[in-house]
Amino acid sequence: MRESEFAFILLAIATGIIAGLATVVIGAGARGLQVLLYRLPANVRLSGAPPLTWGQLAILPIGGLVLMLFNRAVRARRRALIDAVEANALHGGRLSTSDSLIIAGQTVLSNGFGASVGLEAAYAQLGALIASRTGLRLRLRRSDVRILVGAGAGAAIAAAFGAPLAGAFYAFEIVIGAYTPSAIAPVAAAALAGSQVAQRLGVVPYLLYAQPGPAIHTAGYLVYAGLGALCALFGIALMRAIALTESLTRAHIKGWLRTIVGGFLLAGIAFWSPQALSAGHSALHVDLAATVPLALIALAIVAKSLGSIVSLGFGFRGGLFFASLFLGTLIGHLYADLLNLAAGHPILNAGNAALVGMAALAVAVVSGPMTMAMLVLEATGNFSLTGAVLAASLLSSTMARVLFGYSFSTWRLHLRGETIKSARDVGWTKTLTAGKMMRRSPVTAPAASTVAELRRRFPLGATSRVVLIDDQQCYAGIVTLAKAYAEDTDGDRPVAHYADAAELHLSPDLDIQQIMTIFDQAQTDELAVLSPEGHVLGLLTDVFVRRRYAEELDKAQRDLFGER
Repeated sequence: MRESEFAFILLAIATGIIAGLATVVIGAGARGLQVLLYRLPANVRLSGAPPLTWGQLAILPIGGLVLMLFNRAVRARRRALIDAVEANALHGGRLSTSDSLIIAGQTVLSNGFGASVGLEAAYAQLGALIASRTGLRLRLRRSDVRILVGAGAGAAIAAAFGAPLAGAFYAFEIVIGAYTPSAIAPVAAAALAGSQVAQRLGVVPYLLYAQPGPAIHTAGYLVYAGLGALCALFGIALMRAIALTESLTRAHIKGWLRTIVGGFLLAGIAFWSPQALSAGHSALHVDLAATVPLALIALAIVAKSLGSIVSLGFGFRGGLFFASLFLGTLIGHLYADLLNLAAGHPILNAGNAALVGMAALAVAVVSGPMTMAMLVLEATGNFSLTGAVLAASLLSSTMARVLFGYSFSTWRLHLRGETIKSARDVGWTKTLTAGKMMRRSPVTAPAASTVAELRRRFPLGATSRVVLIDDQQCYAGIVTLAKAYAEDTDGDRPVAHYADAAELHLSPDLDIQQIMTIFDQAQTDELAVLSPEGHVLGLLTDVFVRRRYAEELDKAQRDLFGER
């Protein structure tokens, strides 16, 4: 597998097949749980159900209780669970089996009991897990494991949506973090395999083949750009609202009560509008196919937004992928209807606007403009509409990146203290720490000694710099011999008077990016690495740090593009 590209492609296909099967099983399990609990007819999904009875609404807080018991049973709160994006960005594609199964279990329970979350997180997680364990078992290279993880997650998404192109671009943009020649064939093959497995098993894809309107011309692109900007702002507000709700509930509600309280709140929202429940598949299809009054569209937007905020903010598990698709269709539909109403004649086709809004909001929340463009293209076959979708998505992506800087998954990682903004491999920067790169046992001298004493001890050429230590053997600065031997230097003065960076130092656990930032701010050529007690452990120079960074970056680039 390490030597043959054809063998690696075959491995990716096998991974895609298994990921597709896992997607089918997860979807059937969550759907079966909803049918069992809510007594739904065979052809009705929860978000498209008629008004729910009080007995059905009581299932939501019961679901919160069940999820709480599940979390306690698996000790889900003992540490942060690693998803596919974080694994590829920081851990070379290494995924924990227990973590992945917990995430999948939480997602299925949350969705199955009706919380306003999608199953895409479980699909992608298990697809990535299958790929990760396979790659590690076969001892593949780090770069190959990352590609295989992307292929597994992309195959799972392709199986769910019946869209192999969208699945492949999901892998490139969201899970791998780059388009590379070495990844194209295995990822595309896995996505095709995953979608074919679901299709052969008779699974109906999430997105019905919508009927778009007429071709779009230049003026339409400009109007749809406004829709893209609106969706970007809405997506940022939605992500911030979820994060704020989560932080407030963690601070003021006991952990075991959060999901139960969230279930009661969801019951109130569902009494108002059942379209807020589950992922929203049926509601999306109904709203795309039917002529819906403006008031009902606005109601559905508010209800689904509140449902997503409450579900994720109060501890239910799942993704915003399909919720953003659903909300985007509603915003696009409302945008077109309001423009047409204001103009007094049709300006935008509501079907086209719904699909453009769907993609633009999903890009703001999930990222991946090409993923969403391919999803629309595969759903409609309309190249003119796909062009408008791509234009609105690129604008939405740019605004979200400039004004916010994160997708929903990386935003939650940011709140946890991580600095990654995509799945691009930056794990190697975390391994290059000051403690590993420093030169140990640097030349030292007492800070109280005079310049003349320093000159006698260290003649020119003996060393370039000396680290000063005080009476307690703690760091007191760095002096260069060039400064000590300068003509205007007083030989009778304490050498500490000529020391640099006395107040600046590095700790051994800082990574290379943090080190370079400190060097830039300090405007110095060398810094000492200190223990927590202030003792000198070693020395790092700016030149050496940047050379190591360039070497590792070049190596990472070669791995990324498949250059062995």
